Amino acid sequence: MDIETKAAPVEGVVCDGVRLSGHASLFGLEDGGGDVVAPGAFADCLARMSVEGQSVKMLWQHDPACVIGVWDVVAEDARGLRVEGRLLEGVEKAREAGALVRAGALDGLSIGYRVKRAERDGAGRRILREVELWEVSLVTFPMLREARAEAKAEARGVAEALRAARREWLR
Repeated sequence: MDIETKAAPVEGVVCDGVRLSGHASLFGLEDGGGDVVAPGAFADCLARMSVEGQSVKMLWQHDPACVIGVWDVVAEDARGLRVEGRLLEGVEKAREAGALVRAGALDGLSIGYRVKRAERDGAGRRILREVELWEVSLVTFPMLREARAEAKAEARGVAEALRAARREWLR
């Protein structure tokens, strides 16, 4: 029962440092490990978790002993696995993670999962048809470069101002 992981870069976090959103996985794109997640791969797992009252955990660097927040929304959309959540301000590592994301030093999301059904295509890539999702982590090194997190709409102006200030400071 090995847990596998896949990572995707994060683009932003909202101004208060606790809200995150974006895609933790994107459909149809080959990642650094040669895997491609198929549309619908998460659907059965997410439906089962909803019925059973379970949740996908937010971890720091895939460490099961280091829960840093709560994913309020984990759902498939047309692009992939969309997540929205919040870092828990009362958790020291969550405060550190928020500071790292805001500074641009941490830029990855990654899923922890078990493969339930997969097949190889003609190019030798593993097509993940069904996975059991365990967690979505904030990570340092992403595998899937095309996936991005973005700031919530209500904080975009502040997030843009922070990025502008950072660019100005770097000059």
